[in-house]
Amino acid sequence: MLCHMPDLTPLLAFRWSPRAFDPAAELTGDEATSLLEAARWAPSAGNAQPWRFALGHRHDETWKRILVNLPEGDQRWVPHAAALVVGAHTGGDPERAAYDLGQAVAHLTVQATALGLHAHQLTRLDRAGLATELDLAAGVRPLVVVAIGRLGDPSALPEDLRDRETALRRRRPLATLLLA
Repeated sequence: MLCHMPDLTPLLAFRWSPRAFDPAAELTGDEATSLLEAARWAPSAGNAQPWRFALGHRHDETWKRILVNLPEGDQRWVPHAAALVVGAHTGGDPERAAYDLGQAVAHLTVQATALGLHAHQLTRLDRAGLATELDLAAGVRPLVVVAIGRLGDPSALPEDLRDRETALRRRRPLATLLLA
């Protein structure tokens, strides 16, 4: 649900993280490429680009390997997403790498909005299990999974999730976010 956001680009104003995905919608190859290109062009300290991604389309082996490493609560709705993207970072300064990965995922998320898709970022996951399932190289650390797809019917969600899905979007007032 949208609330009033003055002077904000529609790509950000209309971005939100649904749980109701259309279980029949697929992510095309061109859409997947566009999302990953957006991530590739994100700002990166020293142009290190310390991010790596694994992309699984609904029901392929990569998607299944990602899905089993998500918490039970998220498994109630994530299977309807058309794709799952693992965002991982590689070596170096872990704080800087995590920040850069966050930039790349943010760019991917905004590009999803531009394509008429939705993205829901998940950080509760079994990182060690995911690294094993995807046979990630040493030093490649998964930090986030992004569920991507087209908007689905919120009435198909379990009641507790349906209530959250249809509630008014809220954010803290800007004044409370300023440190000084």
